[in-house]
Amino acid sequence: MTPEELAELIRSELAAAAQAGEIPLAAAEVPASVKVERPRSREHGDWATNVAMQLAKKAHTNPRALAEIIVARISAAPAIASADVAGPGFINVRLNAAAAGELARTIVNAGESYGRTAEKAQGNSGAVNLEYVSANPTGPIHIGGARWAAVGDSLARILEATGAAVTREYYFNDHGAQIDHFSASLLARALGEETPENGYGGEYIADIAQRVLAAHPDVNVREISREEAQEFFRTYGVELMFGEIKDELHEFRADFDVFFHEDSLHESGAVTAAIEKLRELGVIYDQEGATWLRSTDFGDDKDRVIVKSDGDAAYFAGDIAYYLNKRQRGAQHAIYLLGADHHGYIGRMYAMAKAFGDTAGKGGNMEILIGQLVNLVRDGQPVRMSKRAGTVITLGDLVEAAGVDAARYSLVRAAMDTPLEIDLDLISSHTNENPVYYVQYAFARTRSVDRNAAEHGVLRSTSGASFDPALLDSEADGELLAVLARYPEIVAQAAELREPHRVARYLEELAGAYHGWYGKSRVTPRADEAVQPVHEARLWLNDAAGQVIANGLGLLGVSAPERM
Repeated sequence: MTPEELAELIRSELAAAAQAGEIPLAAAEVPASVKVERPRSREHGDWATNVAMQLAKKAHTNPRALAEIIVARISAAPAIASADVAGPGFINVRLNAAAAGELARTIVNAGESYGRTAEKAQGNSGAVNLEYVSANPTGPIHIGGARWAAVGDSLARILEATGAAVTREYYFNDHGAQIDHFSASLLARALGEETPENGYGGEYIADIAQRVLAAHPDVNVREISREEAQEFFRTYGVELMFGEIKDELHEFRADFDVFFHEDSLHESGAVTAAIEKLRELGVIYDQEGATWLRSTDFGDDKDRVIVKSDGDAAYFAGDIAYYLNKRQRGAQHAIYLLGADHHGYIGRMYAMAKAFGDTAGKGGNMEILIGQLVNLVRDGQPVRMSKRAGTVITLGDLVEAAGVDAARYSLVRAAMDTPLEIDLDLISSHTNENPVYYVQYAFARTRSVDRNAAEHGVLRSTSGASFDPALLDSEADGELLAVLARYPEIVAQAAELREPHRVARYLEELAGAYHGWYGKSRVTPRADEAVQPVHEARLWLNDAAGQVIANGLGLLGVSAPERM
């Protein structure tokens, strides 16, 4: 019996008790769903619910009395070994071995779909536009952007697993001074000059400059004006740099549906149109030659300039137009993943969304998640300089040192709003101290058990007719089944709370439970015994564990190798 099936049993018995007059609840007051959770201690049973405490006031009774009615009804179900009332009205439920073991069949038969649901998490009820990374196309992706690539892509996969239609979007910052500085740096390197003030250094600048020149041998930058030469590098250098960024992200298994160009907002008139929309809504005003958003009316700490006194649009005006563009393209939830230096930006962004009549915050039309910094250490010492970028550690540096799997996993296993320190020696090691290796090794072990079982004549019947779930009755079986049953709940929580690290931490718990079960359980018979039904039952449980590990790793964009 799955937790969803138990929850439906409790709900239906509540409805039946209300209809029979055992409890004074109207049909409309019977909850559409009941929350069932794993108790903190396994000694309290397999599952627990506080539904009686939640409904007691509506039922005009005390929680324990209502809980006793529920317990009396569900105890008659064949899958329930026992049910009892604890404390002020908690209901603890134990499943019989056959009902608990049946989960193995459910998981194996569901395959990749186990843990996925059409039921949408909070703030996940429609089209989601998820914007992440969005590094300036002026250099390789730094380690902070790498964290967003891992977290953002994992969050997209998790949201899709819980029913969302997700558009992965990269905001291409190609409008503004940083592109001018980049093109000036390329020109300076091509001419053998020093890096200009506010310019970019690193070997990648020389590489991009030489590649641009090699691709256009008919252009001699020494024979044209400096303005023409800089525009030449702006046109082709940015294109090459951004191509490298796309390739790097693809290799990191972080692909995007939309690469949105900031410059298009200004060229298309979208910025002007967005400002006029706000003017129609009566939320902007003109003062001292500038145009202001009355953002204090919507919770901001001060009003914001959107058109400066010189007539140029402020940077914030581009943000306004971009958000409106997302909504016009059908995004019901626009989720932004931004770096730690954008924390002070939340107030004005949320105020802007509200000015359009939208909602902001968790589950709203606009939602902003802030990530913290990443530090790398090797041999106990901070790693600060990149071989290629010269100033910052890049995504490429991390992948070169540890590989894609270890890099992604290490970046996603910690809460995104906490600073992260990554030990390069640890994540590149092939030991159980390395979390990703520990989880991947658990999956590889399930495949090894499968191969070994086949060699000894232990097979899962195609129909499952010979599988007896009641044989999964050992303490180790129960512990592993208990962890496996929590996977759908973990995925749903990770989606609702926007916390992919919950999946990683769960996988480590599952790997520990599986390794413990492996040490206590035999899937293959000993040399002096024949194949028994219990061996097949354990093979079903082994394969169920492997399936859940593979599913979870897939949500994090990490591979599940069959041999290690």
